[in-house]
Amino acid sequence: MKQNNSLLLSLSARILSVFLIAMVFSFTIYAEGGLEKNKNFTTLKNFKPNPTVTNQQCLSCHKEDNPGLVADWSHSKHAGAGVGCVDCHVVPKDYPTAFKDHPETGDNWTVQIAVSSVTCAKCHAEEVTEYLQSGHSRGGAQWLAANGSGHGIAMTKLSYGYEGMRGGKGIMPEFMLNKNNKDFDLTVTNICIQCHGTVVKLDDVGKPLPTTWPNDGIGSLYPDGGVGNCLSCHSRHKFAASEARQPAACGNCHLGPDHPDIEVFESSVHGHIFDTNEEDYDFSTGEQIPGKTVRAATCFTCHMSGINELKPTHNVSLRLKWNLWAPKSFERSGKAETAGFAWWNGGKVLRGNPKAGNPEGPDAARDEMKQACSTCHKETFVDNFFARVDQDVLLYNQYRDLGEKMFKELKAKKLLKADAWSDPFLKLRYYMWHHEGRRMRQGAAMGSPDYAHWHGVFQVMQDIREMQDIYKYRLKRLEELGDPQKVLETEPPMPVVTHE
Repeated sequence: MKQNNSLLLSLSARILSVFLIAMVFSFTIYAEGGLEKNKNFTTLKNFKPNPTVTNQQCLSCHKEDNPGLVADWSHSKHAGAGVGCVDCHVVPKDYPTAFKDHPETGDNWTVQIAVSSVTCAKCHAEEVTEYLQSGHSRGGAQWLAANGSGHGIAMTKLSYGYEGMRGGKGIMPEFMLNKNNKDFDLTVTNICIQCHGTVVKLDDVGKPLPTTWPNDGIGSLYPDGGVGNCLSCHSRHKFAASEARQPAACGNCHLGPDHPDIEVFESSVHGHIFDTNEEDYDFSTGEQIPGKTVRAATCFTCHMSGINELKPTHNVSLRLKWNLWAPKSFERSGKAETAGFAWWNGGKVLRGNPKAGNPEGPDAARDEMKQACSTCHKETFVDNFFARVDQDVLLYNQYRDLGEKMFKELKAKKLLKADAWSDPFLKLRYYMWHHEGRRMRQGAAMGSPDYAHWHGVFQVMQDIREMQDIYKYRLKRLEELGDPQKVLETEPPMPVVTHE
């Protein structure tokens, strides 16, 4: 009996030791993650309003002025847990997002209108840390920092109400006038910002400017160092996790000709099962159990859920082996994302790390994804599926290499037009990557044969052939004329095929 007691005590000590090590390791992760490096995060965690302010004070006005807002909050888990307006909106008077003209203020407090993930991190530190390590946190920085320009890559000039037609000799001059018209900045608020995010700007009293807010952009960058709108997936004031786990939450941004992920899902077997058996799904929990909470995979199941002993995560890059949106696919070997923490820690807008994935490397990412798949599929099924995905990615890369070889030669011989959007070769090069090439790879990776083929590789194949025709024509004309400028000036119109 004494020996048994001794064994039990020894076992208990070991369990306690493992538990304490895990707790220390967990704390270390968050400390290393950098949340404490943002002084505003520490300020909010420790802030005590004086005099005390209650949720009822807020509701006394807002239940009449904004009944929908109050209704959503009233039916939320936050309300049930006693988390209300004060916890998210009351901040110190000198806080970077403080609204100075609010009619209700205290000795040391006022309210903030634009709430960032710094506020959310007070209670959800783990989720915010995981998010900052993901590709989602790069959403705003990626396009704002591209090429070192304030508005991102040349493509986004169209979004801001102006676009230069370089070499166009005065074509569409009226659009260039918009470059210095600040009102035209409002146009981008309706498009790019709503998915990507932007740098949120406030006026002198702390009211968000219409050029940057409201927006649902996944990677918005706030004055207090906050990165990302949690409400991109958890919509305002109810913030239901069950809503965020629905495929429609992802489809809000992941749709359209360049990344039709919701359409890919809906046209896959997984999507078919979901659409015809929604009663078999329970999104109220982050743990997915076949026969209890899930019938077949959804976006959330594969990329974020706790399934088959995987830990639930807000790092949507964690289980990805390949970058499938880049002009040429590469393995995600760059560990965690950097752009989010750069802003969080008081840095500048950076392009970030397109190779961000699993900190343990691309093979570890693939293993985790296979672990999710093997919940419902046998090993042979899973291995065969991903062997086909990998081959599709490599095939796309071969097409890309062919196109780039022609592009580099034409560029070296000055046989490309100054205005990229007027050059059929450059338009085809863009579509082959940004539209068809993404559809080809993502359609294969998520089980939609129509997107992988007819909307994907079939059109990539056509692009290459059209590019070859233009390439050969320009080289031949250069031999005849000897002047690349004359080649471009005398080239007949070459319309490209549609790319939807």
